[in-house]
Amino acid sequence: MSKFELKLPQMGESVAEATLTTWLKQVGDTIEMDEAVFEIATDKVDSEVPSEVEGVLVEMLFDVDDVVQVGQTVAIIEVSGDAGTTVATDANNTKVEDKVDATPEVAAIENSIAVAKETVAAPQDFSDTEKFYSPLVKNIAKEEGISVAELDAIVGTGKEGRVTKTDILDYVENRTAPSNNGSVAAAQAAPASVAPKAQAPKAAPVVASAGDEVVPLSRMGKLIAQHMTSSISTSAHVQSFIEVDVTNLVNWRNKTKDAFQKREGEKLTFTPIFMEAVAFAIKKFPLINISFDGDSVIKKKNINIGMAAALPDGNLIVPVIKNADQLNLVGMAKVVNDLANRSRNNALKPDDIQGGTYTVTNVGTFGSVFGTPIINQPQVAILALGAIRKVPSVIETPEGDFIGIRSKMFLSHSYDHRVVNGALGGMFIKAVADYLEAWDVNREI
Repeated sequence: MSKFELKLPQMGESVAEATLTTWLKQVGDTIEMDEAVFEIATDKVDSEVPSEVEGVLVEMLFDVDDVVQVGQTVAIIEVSGDAGTTVATDANNTKVEDKVDATPEVAAIENSIAVAKETVAAPQDFSDTEKFYSPLVKNIAKEEGISVAELDAIVGTGKEGRVTKTDILDYVENRTAPSNNGSVAAAQAAPASVAPKAQAPKAAPVVASAGDEVVPLSRMGKLIAQHMTSSISTSAHVQSFIEVDVTNLVNWRNKTKDAFQKREGEKLTFTPIFMEAVAFAIKKFPLINISFDGDSVIKKKNINIGMAAALPDGNLIVPVIKNADQLNLVGMAKVVNDLANRSRNNALKPDDIQGGTYTVTNVGTFGSVFGTPIINQPQVAILALGAIRKVPSVIETPEGDFIGIRSKMFLSHSYDHRVVNGALGGMFIKAVADYLEAWDVNREI
């Protein structure tokens, strides 16, 4: 018999951990290859994690609602086979041979299993602290003899002041008097660089009156709230607005959409047209397509446009159109429709929501004229599309000005003023507007 470590796979370049939401299998259950074993959730999407092997589930190393780091072993699967059978233990195809032929490798795995079981099964008592610590941080604290009081004194650099793996390892390296018994006295030996525990500001108390209904936030709702609050506190948001005359575009779509659907089997909405315009503007102003990283910026090679989509439960999700600048309008329409349909059916995969470099949200879907969207971190800008309305407008002609009915909309551009100045933010949105206003009414598709 061989034992396979089922680890939490990489969920995307910016995702370091996930919450285990459901065990789909229990100890003793038989598992087929590619069969889902458990479900996880990030701040963007829910996903099932399948098994890479066939076997029997023998160990469950985390409980529901535990936070698991990418690469951590979540479950142990016993694989049956003849002597010499090899089993991949991770994404790099590291192989573990049958115990008869590869005793050292199997022994190492058994030892790691024992350590994982010990650290998960016998955690410190964190019931007296108001702070949240991931299982990885708790395990390091236990192994290094760091008490809860000492851990509370560490200043975290993660989201919402969370203590990260790097924070606790730096503390372990610099601490002058490590404790072996986990006593409160260890906190007194903390180095001077560790600030005392800060008192978190308390929100004003909210009282539910008689007849009020208290509706708990969903898990995704909580994550979205945290993500939005974090973005506001991270980026210096500033907005630019511009009104766009899209009369030619509207007329062109009206005369083209039926033939397009008949030929391609796809609806031609305004969204792929707007995405094409945004991709054009990003190529013209590539410094919008960046991320801010401390003292430097990262210029993204690919143009991956996030498309905010509403879910049936009222939440939002942002699937990503990869390499949007390389798609023609037909290809863009197909990708947009596919991502929108799978968003509504909760069928997106983790990779579908990763790697975005710029985001577009359509507030006009709900009749809003314009909005001030919050930047989707770690990006530096986001564009809101307002509703298209017929309005009276001054039309300039060689014979003079007159009033006519035109189809118009507002574009609202939020950007991070730390790295995007007003000139760049304004020129970018003007480029999008110019592209749309210059739409060729005779364009073939």
